[in-house]
Amino acid sequence: MSTIPSGLKYTQSHEWIELADDDTATIGITDHAQSLLGDLVYVEIPDVGQDVAAAEACAVVESVKAASDIYSPFSGEVLEANEELADTPELINTDPYDAGWIFKVRYHNKADLDELMDADAYAEFAAKEDH
Repeated sequence: MSTIPSGLKYTQSHEWIELADDDTATIGITDHAQSLLGDLVYVEIPDVGQDVAAAEACAVVESVKAASDIYSPFSGEVLEANEELADTPELINTDPYDAGWIFKVRYHNKADLDELMDADAYAEFAAKEDH
């Protein structure tokens, strides 16, 4: 069973979101997603300063099996991207919720947060998707 930390929010496209008090969020892909993808070999991160739209692809992860888009859960500005992933994309496989974060964004619309799932809802969603 995949790890699903309770303090995070989740999307149906398997991104996790750690919300901060200052309208910023850190985003990565879930343990469930990285396990489905397999060994990651490349990560394309968004540019700092880039504006992203809710549900818009803004990064890409590639594994030995497939390439997968990473979607921003909300509209905002990219504040930081995890440069370490260029040399060590496998951080997402080994530590998806900490060292394997992908980008940080300042979100513009708090209403976008209403679309996110908590850990229990995501666990149910991921379990249904597996069957």
